[in-house]
Order: sequence, then C-alpha cells, then structure tokens
Amino acid sequence: MERADWLLTPAQRGNPASRVDRRHADGAAWSTGNDVRPLVHGAVYFAELLAAVRAQRAGDILMFTDWRGDPDELLDGPKSAISDVLCDAARRGVVVKGLVWRSHLDRFQFSEQENYHLGEEIEEAGGECLLDMRVRPGGSHHQKFVVLRHPGRPERDVAFVGGIDLCHSRRDDATHQGDPLAQRIADAYGSRPPWHDVQLAVRGPAVGDVEATFRERWTDPAPLSRSPRSRLRAALRGEDTRADPLPVQQPDPGPRGSHTVQILRTYPNRLLRGYPFAPDGERSIARAYMKSLRRARRLIYLEDQYLWSESALQPFAQALADHPGLRMIAVLPPLPDQEGRISTPMNLLGRIRALEVLRRAGGDRVAVYSLENHAGTPVYVHAKVCVIDDVWASVGSDNVNRRSWTHDSELSCAVLDETRDSREPMDPGGLGDGARVFARELRLSLNLEHLDRDGDGEAAALCDPGRAFAAYADSATALDAWHDGGRHGPRPPGRLRTYHPPHLSRITRALTDPLYRVVADPDGRPRSLRRQGAY
Repeated sequence: MERADWLLTPAQRGNPASRVDRRHADGAAWSTGNDVRPLVHGAVYFAELLAAVRAQRAGDILMFTDWRGDPDELLDGPKSAISDVLCDAARRGVVVKGLVWRSHLDRFQFSEQENYHLGEEIEEAGGECLLDMRVRPGGSHHQKFVVLRHPGRPERDVAFVGGIDLCHSRRDDATHQGDPLAQRIADAYGSRPPWHDVQLAVRGPAVGDVEATFRERWTDPAPLSRSPRSRLRAALRGEDTRADPLPVQQPDPGPRGSHTVQILRTYPNRLLRGYPFAPDGERSIARAYMKSLRRARRLIYLEDQYLWSESALQPFAQALADHPGLRMIAVLPPLPDQEGRISTPMNLLGRIRALEVLRRAGGDRVAVYSLENHAGTPVYVHAKVCVIDDVWASVGSDNVNRRSWTHDSELSCAVLDETRDSREPMDPGGLGDGARVFARELRLSLNLEHLDRDGDGEAAALCDPGRAFAAYADSATALDAWHDGGRHGPRPPGRLRTYHPPHLSRITRALTDPLYRVVADPDGRPRSLRRQGAY
C-alpha cells in the first residue's frame, strides 16, 4: 500500500496557498512517524487535557480553537473549570492564545455570551482570546483543537483534534449518564443529555501541522468581523480585536510511532476578502472522502451528527453501487438536538433524502442505528468518525453534509497506520492494503461499547466486517423487540436501536407553511425552496 493510494497529494488538496503541505521538506502532504490515540468520550479527553495543561510551565505555549466555550465547564471534578485552568496557565507564564467563534445571537440558540465571557476571562489573566467571525455569511468557525508546545521539551508536545467542544454537555463517559453541567437540547434526551463524542491525541511531527493551521488563522489580516455593529460593540466593550504576534514556531517534535497523519480542512471561498491561506477556500475534507471511498470494498463504518445532503452522500452511494460486497454502518442521533427551530423539518427531510440515496445504491447492505443508554434514554451522537475497510480512519470536527464540506471552517485528521493487524488481515478486492492496527482498533472499540461486549475474543470475532454488520443488526433487533414488547424481562445487552426517521408526510406538511418559503436548507444555510424545485 502506498500512502498516496489513500491520502491526498499536495495537488489534490486543491489549495497551494496553505503552509500545511509546503512546510514539509520532503514535499509530502502528510507527516509520518506519529503516535495517535483515540479519546472516546469527553470525560476521557477532558481529564487528559487537564493533566497536560497543568504540567505546562512558563514559556510553554497553548493554542486552541473552539466553536463554543463555557467558562464554568469542569474538565475533571472540582476546581477544574475551563476558564480557571486556562487562566491559571496564563498567570504562571504559559503563552495562551485562543480563537473562538464570535457566534450568532443567543436568541437564535447559539453561544454569543458564553464565548465572549471565556475570552474576557482569559484576557484578564494575561492570555489572548479573540472572538473570530471571519466566516461567510451564515457560517461558523467549527474547528475544535488544542495544541500544547513545550520549548526544550518536545517529547511533551501534543495536539488534541476532533469533535469535542470545551463546553457544557461534553463531559460524558461510557455509561452515558450525561454531563452534570448540561446544555439543554431536545426534550427526548432528558435534563442531562447522554453524549457520545471522540477526540484524538496526536504526538509526533503532525503536531506542527495542526499548529500551522492555528497560525494561519491567527495571522489572517482581515478584521475579526465585517459587521460594523459587531465592530462598534467590540470597541465599546474594549475587546481585543488585533492579534498579537505569536512566538516563533518550534521545530516539529520527533517521530513517536507508526502513524501517518494528514491534516484535512474546510474553508469557504470567503466573500470580498478571501483567506490568505485559502484564497479560493479549501475542500480537502470532501476531497479526502471522495478519494478514500473509491477504495472501499468491505465496510464503511460511520458515526456522524447529521448525515444530511444528498450531494455529500453521493460518493458513499457510488462506492456501494460499484462494489456489491461493500457494506455500510452509520450511527446517528435519533432526533435533532433542538426542537422548534424553523430549520428542524428541513433537517429531517435532508436526512431522509440522504438515506434514500444510500439505500437505493446499497439496499440491505446499508444499516443505520441510533444509541440509547441502559436506562433507555437516547444518546446524542456528536462524534465525527469514519473508518474505511479498517485501513483509513478520519476523526475531526466535520460532519457528512454540505455545510461541513464547503461552508464552515473544519479540521480533521486522516490516519494511516504502517502496522498491519495480524487478526485476519483484510485484503479487500485484491488491493493488497490489509487491515491496519489504528483503524481497526478504533472501529472495534466503538463496536464493543455499542454492543456491550468486551475482551479479546469478542474483538476478534468483530474483525470480520460481515460479522460486525450482523452483530449490530442482531443487537438492535433484540433491543427493539424488548421495547416493543413493553420492556418485560431482562434488558438485552447493547445500546443500538434501529434508526427510524420521521414519516415524510409529517415533514412535507410542515413545509407547506409560508414561513418555509425561504428558510435554512438541510445544511443550515438560507435558500429559497421555491427556486430549488425539488422541494
């Protein structure tokens, strides 16, 4: 297997202006020799992040981006509020730099005040946190990563990359009892919504690539907001609206392991004044999916918050149509996170149509599930994970929808392991790739949790894609039957439920309301339904 079989070349990234590829002396579009560990669940990630930040000392550097940040969110028990941890680091001489999306107005159920207060507290402690609205209209900065650098101690350098925000509801664990500091979402999820999410801990040369992404955004000379109102409000508040210089970037950490990491991003083609590091935008996340899916032969395993957009699902459908032995498992939230938004019916319609695209191509080789905890409460799936043939794996901030692939800023890591998995190695379609340890272990860890299984023997049985596909189906069927039968007798093991989208007639009736003549489309961007025709 050649790395270029699965990963994008610099030309295929489609963004020659970015430093992420140009900074590599060998001209490659990826970094080799990394150690990458999946941190499944916010509680696991937050505990590791807390320990790493508390171990930093004067002169070390902490850089982070976020979609939403809640100052009082606890990382790991008492006296671990995010604001306190970051401010303490700044006060002891750590260089703390943050970029948090300025956000839309709170009355539209966004995060304006929370993000403002987090930035304000960090600034008072001597750090710097900018509220960044350098996006297309209706878009957001959705990247969620933290980079910790240690001049003179590069063995401690780490980047945390994935889908977990530094905010309420994220600190859940494998029991899925929810975060005590909960963000209220749809009533079906209860007062402490169970939350499923994944982050990566990256060590090795790829830390420098993640840092380069932060530096590109930090040094963007465009005003933090194009809105005169926002700029006036920032001036009246005394907000920091100009980024101070960053310390010189340290050499990349040395090799740590067997993982090749490719940094993938989305940036829109920003109107009026483009990003200097992506003047025509960047679509490397979408391009990476399209390239890797062409090599899929046996199993696509996906966990995703949305799975909207027929256009984003076309590469998956094409792979299913081209290869009759290919199966696909998708794990999704059973319901949108918010009720009552004007976009909710469109979101549901977008998912229905996306699933129709998959099922027309793959039929019963496509299986879609949601999760619940052992009390029967639905679990909100916020993870953004894809594993293809136990070879290529991606974890990031991006969802499978047009918005994440074209409109918002996103960051993802594609990981290829040089080490083959000795347990029944795959050779799908004679490509000679063979299952790789990182991708397979990531999939198996998620499979075992959702099936309520553990142990090497159970894991070995799930290595075979056909067995894993059948195990999910059997587990969901048993749990569905237990619920349908009134929950009599012992609850079957597992947390999987067969996903049933709302009946289309309910959604189409809602769309006859005049309010939906111009609303958010399934990807959350304004669009005229009348002009679309298909609706």
